[in-house]
Amino acid sequence: MNNKIWLSSPHMGGNELNYINEAFEANWVAPLGPNVDGFENDLKVFLNNDVEVAALSSGTAALHLALIQCDVKFGDEVICQSLTFSASANPIAYLGATPVFVDSEFETWNMCPEALETAILERLKLGKRVKAIIVVHLYGMPAKMDELCSIASKYNIPVIEDAAEALGSNYKGKLCGTFGRFGVLSFNGNKIITTSGGGALVCTNQLDKNKTIFLSTQARDEAPHYQHSEIGYNYRMSNVSAGIGRGQMEVLVNRIDSRREMFQFYSRIFSKIEGVNLHAAPNADFYSNHWLTAITLNPEICKISPEKLRLYLASKNIECRPIWKPMHLQPVFATSPYYGTNNSEDLFNTGLCLPSGSNLTDSDRNRIEEALFEVLSK
Repeated sequence: MNNKIWLSSPHMGGNELNYINEAFEANWVAPLGPNVDGFENDLKVFLNNDVEVAALSSGTAALHLALIQCDVKFGDEVICQSLTFSASANPIAYLGATPVFVDSEFETWNMCPEALETAILERLKLGKRVKAIIVVHLYGMPAKMDELCSIASKYNIPVIEDAAEALGSNYKGKLCGTFGRFGVLSFNGNKIITTSGGGALVCTNQLDKNKTIFLSTQARDEAPHYQHSEIGYNYRMSNVSAGIGRGQMEVLVNRIDSRREMFQFYSRIFSKIEGVNLHAAPNADFYSNHWLTAITLNPEICKISPEKLRLYLASKNIECRPIWKPMHLQPVFATSPYYGTNNSEDLFNTGLCLPSGSNLTDSDRNRIEEALFEVLSK
């Protein structure tokens, strides 16, 4: 059987081991050290130097600390995009707060501005005060940030951007992760660059970064003994993981180009097949890194469901995955409020994510193309 074609596998650049070896030679293997500082600075420079960055153990940890700094507490409410991975919503529950889920619009698949304002107004009528809004840039596609930020500002609610999938994407030239009070990045193994596991919190000022570092290192007070006035967390990135990140930053632009080339590869294929729609930018204001290329199948034209297509490609040793199941349909969040129509549900029912890795070869692409034409052109 042919080797497996993965959805999105890690892709090393070559210099990661140099940074790791430096960490071992200097015995800097703890969650401190020159690689952590260097990785944070690399990210800061990439994001145009107008932010501060704290390197953490995961994107989920970053979101958790962002919510804490937005003063989210037990019984509060946080609005969250429904069409996303559960890590966008879980930290709300960590704090004993209630997630209020909002539908997507079809152009970007991200948070619908109209549904967002409806949710805010309805919660206010019920005497509820929304403490934060979590906007997700799904699969690397920027959300409609002008409209969403305008609504958030109107009601004085801080925005947290879940840009875990969108490093390098931009909206009107401004990079994702730099619009809100906080931005969340992820360097999990399947992301556009990886530290094996890790994340970062993008902050608008040094004070927020300092607070993030304080909370992520067990909230230890300045004292010669171990004294703690706040609850802290073990969320700091290690110097070894940050070394991987520094090597990955050297090839980030190439990785973005490769992902976008995969999107163009699929564009050429589906220009010849009816009934398949790509998750594409609505216009030139939206620049996606195309972390994953996703499609929807028109059930009136295509003779195969997304799940049957996934299984067929799996039989060819080609990995695909369904679109994220919306959070308001998840058993764990069954009692949470939801505002919108059926857009996110329709995208889930008709969508599929295709292999998009930056390390796919011409041979891999030939196999993918052959398999897609076999099953979709019948």
